[in-house]
Amino acid sequence: MGRKAGTLYINPKKFGNLQKPCVREMVSFLQCLTLSQNSDARCSRQKSLLSACMDAQTGNKRKPWGSINYHLQRLNRGGK
Repeated sequence: MGRKAGTLYINPKKFGNLQKPCVREMVSFLQCLTLSQNSDARCSRQKSLLSACMDAQTGNKRKPWGSINYHLQRLNRGGK
């Protein structure tokens, strides 16, 4: 039961250590929504913390090597 020859493969262990920003804020916002029966007005504090964290992340630059999907498409084009 091995891999087929010639197929593209991504090693999931390589991408397991990527940072996950704003997870704490998102979890607290979702918990608040659950406890308040999806009432957005009751969770304004958690919502503002989440948006502040997300706004802070948009200033970060993308990695210079591009996205994984771009490289998969590029490799697939070259093989034909």
